[in-house]
Amino acid sequence: MPAEARLGMPSQDLDYAPPRLPMYPTDGAVWFARIILVATFVGITIYGVYQMLQVVRFASMTFLQALMIFFFGVSLAWIAFSAGSVLAGASKRRDPRPDPATGLGETLTALVMPIYNEDPTRTTAALQAMGEGLHKAGSSRGFEIVVLSDSTDADAWIRETAAVGRLRHALTGMMPVWYRRRWRNVARKSGNIEDFVTRWGARYDHMIVLDADSLIDAATLTRLAQMMQADPALGILQTAPQLIGARTLFGRLQQFAACAYGPVISRGLAAWSGDSGNYWGHNAIIRVQAFAQSCGLPELEGRKPFGGHVLSHDFVEAALMRRAGWKVRMTTDCGGSWEESPPSLIDVAVRDRRWAQGNLQHTKIIGARGFSFPSRLHLGIGIMSYLSSPLWLVLLCIGFALAVQSHLIRPEYFNHDFQMFPTWPRFNVELMMALFWFSMVILLVPKFLGLSRALLSSRLRRGGGGVIGLCASFLLEIVLSALYAPVMMLSQSRHVFEILMGRDSGWNPQRRDDGGTSWREAWHFHMRDTVIAVMTGVILWFLSPPLLAWVSPALLGLLLSVPLSRASGSRTLGGALSKLGFLRIPAEVEVPALVRRRTQLVAEARALPEDGLRYLARNREARLAHVEGNLPRPPDPPGRPDPNAFTARQKLLDAHSLDQALEWLTRVERVEVASSEQLLNHLSLLPDGQRTLI
Repeated sequence: MPAEARLGMPSQDLDYAPPRLPMYPTDGAVWFARIILVATFVGITIYGVYQMLQVVRFASMTFLQALMIFFFGVSLAWIAFSAGSVLAGASKRRDPRPDPATGLGETLTALVMPIYNEDPTRTTAALQAMGEGLHKAGSSRGFEIVVLSDSTDADAWIRETAAVGRLRHALTGMMPVWYRRRWRNVARKSGNIEDFVTRWGARYDHMIVLDADSLIDAATLTRLAQMMQADPALGILQTAPQLIGARTLFGRLQQFAACAYGPVISRGLAAWSGDSGNYWGHNAIIRVQAFAQSCGLPELEGRKPFGGHVLSHDFVEAALMRRAGWKVRMTTDCGGSWEESPPSLIDVAVRDRRWAQGNLQHTKIIGARGFSFPSRLHLGIGIMSYLSSPLWLVLLCIGFALAVQSHLIRPEYFNHDFQMFPTWPRFNVELMMALFWFSMVILLVPKFLGLSRALLSSRLRRGGGGVIGLCASFLLEIVLSALYAPVMMLSQSRHVFEILMGRDSGWNPQRRDDGGTSWREAWHFHMRDTVIAVMTGVILWFLSPPLLAWVSPALLGLLLSVPLSRASGSRTLGGALSKLGFLRIPAEVEVPALVRRRTQLVAEARALPEDGLRYLARNREARLAHVEGNLPRPPDPPGRPDPNAFTARQKLLDAHSLDQALEWLTRVERVEVASSEQLLNHLSLLPDGQRTLI
């Protein structure tokens, strides 16, 4: 790393609103977008609840029917908000384009990539491709690459050092490459970024935060830096990354949906957010000084999962930045920004567990003093994105309870003394069906608007297989999404329940390759879904066949959850659909140059060692490069030495061979050895030998 250039980053008080910068008046187009959003949201919700009240007799409404109407109203309001947000996008103006002649001036931007036990071949290939692109564009002098590792596995750490060494050599004369592995990964990704900002932040004007699977082309990187330079009040500028590189069935499903519907969704979000936009944690540029002053995250009171360090830090950092008076905007006209999606349904569920905890943790933050209303709305959207699943589940359970009630409990026709005429139970089936189809139309508004946009775009038509290909992919995406939706509903409902029960998500690295799902994994993960579908179907068959037909789409997805999960990670099915032209996107037909270059670099890269310590022990140059390429291990606190360092040293002294030493060392002790030049040198002196048989 370069010489330290420290910045103060004080922890923000959520109960006190600090003085803010002068706010610019909200643009008229933003207010118009908000009017569209509110009118659509309120109008659809009121109409739907009113019609639902007509389905049952209000005066004789039962408790279960009242519950059904309440949860229906909440669920309808959620999809009405989504529809209104997309419609609001029609009022958004194009983003201002900076003058290319202005250049980058004297500003310096860090391309920051936090990693955690990732595949360094792919991450460094992406960084090299971006660095080469900037050099060709003549903008490389305004950028530096910074790799921030939180890896806890010694082999992953050693592979990172080797890969970064290659990257530094490849970009010699083009761009500096810095690398820092943090010894104690406090507060996960947000703590990783904070450590960088506090120790080296004063060196940079801006930082572009990348995920391990992020790609941004040179034109967009340069434009982001120019837009920050052109507007001194701009604190965060978020791009709208597109999904790319998917090869499995589920990955391609997400990729097509992001390509077809993502732009209208992000455009609507940007339209009503205005200067109070959101930050998604990656593929965004941030003004470092403003970030340090405004975005120090506090540690929340209480126990995990709601207390402790803020997990979904990005939404909170955007709200804090806006609270301080800085603009937080989303650019939807840049393009050239990509990321990758999880390859299978199980991988999405594993990621959602962590995201669900982070978003529900925002219930302790959403009421913080000084937040703008749009910032609170962004936090609320994140919370509802996971609460909507248990709400839908409760709605289905209430319908099931009503069916049981109508079958087992005889209606009371004369519920008043001296009543001459019976009170007939009322349930307007025709109106209920009309309301169902009305809800479906509202739910599909973003998809239909996305399809309309795609059909009007020559690039999307050409890349998606023409009008017929796009329409066929649209129908296939709706069918598959409808089958996967109830499976994800139960999965997310289980996540919410676990969080409410106080279970922490932990921190596991995300799988980013195309590893498939075995039948064993699918059965183990979705066995409960299948059992629930079978039991519910059998009970409804005897109690209420019409209700069984009503809920059969949801039950079908659950019944097929195991084969659906198995198919989700299949590259064979994904490849077959690609050959047939289904779920295809333009980036597959005309692969962007940056993506091609990264793929080429990954294919050409030499394999990195699986056993990192063995590699360092038998390769002197690699050992020296590893020691020189890392910051020294920080000293232990006085009076509290780390016992793992002592046990690792003693095991090396007791071992008679390299194999014996590597067999004895624990995971944590391997990290201690990798951090010590003395221990590495001692390891290198051990002869090869047979492992001890136990």
